[in-house]
Amino acid sequence: MKEEKDKRGNKAAPASQTGLLQKLAKTLKLTLTYQEKRPGESFVLSGTNDTLGKKENHRSPQKTRKVLRRIPPVIPGKSGMEKGDYDWRKLRVDHQLAVNKTILEEIYSLPKNKDIIVRDFTIALDPPLQAFAIFVEGLSDKEIINNAVLKPLMILTRLEKEEKISDVASYLKKRILHGNEVEILDQYDGVLERVNYGGTAVFIEGIAKCLAIETKGWDKRAVGKPEVEQVIRGPHEAFNETLRSNTALVRKAIRSETLITEMFKVGARNKADLAIMYLQDLANSSLVEEVKRRITSIQTDFLGETGILEQFIEDHPFMPTPQMLSTERPDRVASFLIDGRVAILIDGNPNVLIVPITIFSLLHSAEDYYLRFPYGNLIRILRTIATFLAIMIPGVYVAITTFHQEMIPTDLVLAIAASRETVPFPTIFEVFLMEFAFELIREAGVRIPGIFGNTLGIVGALILGQAAVQAGIVSPILIIVVAVTGLSSLAISNYSMSFALRGIRFIFTALAAVMGIFGITTGLFILITSLSGMKSFGVPMLSPIGPRTISEPDIILRGPIWSMDQREDYLETKDRPRQPRISRGWIKPKGKKEKGGPNG
Repeated sequence: MKEEKDKRGNKAAPASQTGLLQKLAKTLKLTLTYQEKRPGESFVLSGTNDTLGKKENHRSPQKTRKVLRRIPPVIPGKSGMEKGDYDWRKLRVDHQLAVNKTILEEIYSLPKNKDIIVRDFTIALDPPLQAFAIFVEGLSDKEIINNAVLKPLMILTRLEKEEKISDVASYLKKRILHGNEVEILDQYDGVLERVNYGGTAVFIEGIAKCLAIETKGWDKRAVGKPEVEQVIRGPHEAFNETLRSNTALVRKAIRSETLITEMFKVGARNKADLAIMYLQDLANSSLVEEVKRRITSIQTDFLGETGILEQFIEDHPFMPTPQMLSTERPDRVASFLIDGRVAILIDGNPNVLIVPITIFSLLHSAEDYYLRFPYGNLIRILRTIATFLAIMIPGVYVAITTFHQEMIPTDLVLAIAASRETVPFPTIFEVFLMEFAFELIREAGVRIPGIFGNTLGIVGALILGQAAVQAGIVSPILIIVVAVTGLSSLAISNYSMSFALRGIRFIFTALAAVMGIFGITTGLFILITSLSGMKSFGVPMLSPIGPRTISEPDIILRGPIWSMDQREDYLETKDRPRQPRISRGWIKPKGKKEKGGPNG
């Protein structure tokens, strides 16, 4: 095969080699860059309640299984039907007890599955009826099953001779079973859902229906103190891993009939319960519908943690700053609901997501409002300064010592030069080395349980810093810079926001090493521009500053509680006033004299 030549007479590369290079270039481009196909903004919060379009499902259609409504009585293992031949959940309850038991044995792989209990018994009717109950050991309370299910059906079902029953299932539900929640089901879809969540199902011979009784009774953690969000002043209650306990804590804080709790199932395999809570007379209807639309559109096998859910429904997944607020404190959830926001809770997780939020919400804490406003403002000023220090200090140190020595006094320049005289590495390598060591100590302190984690953090930092200075690897001034940076990042109240600042700090340090102060200003410009284009469920992240909207004095500094009488207008709530303009009734309006005074 002759090689092709170009116009200059040079040998051209073979076609196979050219195609390989193009594929490599395309793969490298896709790896280093990301281009999201987004024709426009998916959702913008507004005051109108327009109908939201349904998002198309682009997943490949799954193979539909054969649906069998009724099957003849068969012997387990000899039916010739496999579990994957049809969808068990679409079956209807059969009137033959043996058929129902066979179906359940094949669904739950009995007798191999040891935590599924099947209890055969006889219902004391005239004539007696054979029945069996099925439940999951560990999820169901055996005392409730014995006293509220088996005992009434086996002993207390005594009829008068002239009494006749037309519907056995309805009779047992209304007159015999005294549980607080009893349902009559005719499809296995509902039966399996309730059994898998701690309920008990009772099947009766000759009746094509099932009685599902509420018997939940698993072990749960009691309501305790917050572990991550330490309480200085306020309620010492935290969410636990039980969904109903968490919703009850919120309802205890907001005793309103307009507080709505809507339930959903998420995760194709774990089928976790998810709840959204909002105040119906406050929350924007479009916001509530958008939250429900995003949640119901998720298609995944497992979704059991709010951190996983957050990644599925956030607007900007590749931005470092979070777009939702995660909290374990019921008082914070209640305050956000009163503002018109929506709370998202998942069963088995003690953290609650709040949407929408702004960048300023992530920097606030509950204690800012519980303290008198001079003290709260002092804390906010310290936290704001700490935010800038956590981002800027290492980059400014690198920029000044590398490019801009004229910006600092001569004595300080000489002190820095003297401290770095024995250091063999450039400044940027020195900074990255100590920052990496600090992050390593912090992560190790989190993973080591108990008091050993705190001990490791303190002792490790002292020993490592002192040894590094004595060995001449880093300068003493850099130890101060890294320590102040670490303390500043720990002063951020939100854990996710602290993570974001830690990542942004490394980017600013690298830009400072390349372009000095100009690199830092470039990084700030890109950061602010990116934040101004971000949204959290239709709300701009820099609201109410960018875009400028009407707001109460609660952005960086806050005013007195009695002066903040309006809700944020960017939430487009149904009711703007939070309280009257004069909320302190004991204050005398200007221009009016108080009656009954010493002067008459």
